[in-house]
Amino acid sequence: MPQRILLLNGPNLGELGRREPAVYGKETLADVERACAEAAAGFQLELLAKQSNHEGQLIDWIHEPDPERVGVVINPGGLAHTSVVLRDAIAALSVPVVEVHISNVHKREEFRHHSYLAPVVTGVIAGLGTGGYVLAVEHLGRLAKRSRVTV
Repeated sequence: MPQRILLLNGPNLGELGRREPAVYGKETLADVERACAEAAAGFQLELLAKQSNHEGQLIDWIHEPDPERVGVVINPGGLAHTSVVLRDAIAALSVPVVEVHISNVHKREEFRHHSYLAPVVTGVIAGLGTGGYVLAVEHLGRLAKRSRVTV
């Protein structure tokens, strides 16, 4: 079985390309998923992409047992700033997690400056547009490649 990266997108991210293009760009979620799948394939990894507007659904996907999962990329959207339960679900994972935000949340409203997830994830990428997703996948791919190397 191929190892895989789980790509999760939270509320409103299904509207990429239509919702506030001046903030989030014109690329669609399908475009992002395609670019991430290509990046993962470069590391011989599979990408499993999911999006939900429902916090509980995201948590269920995080908790799904998957022995082939080597990492998670998550754009929690506004849940980054509000969800303790999403933070707790991520904290329970034994694989690296990268939090991604398309916009630079630190240049936006003050309530967006705090992420409940940031203290429990491996890293945070913000403000690099949808390219931040690919950087996150590449980072996890490098980590997975290192862990597969035997001495």
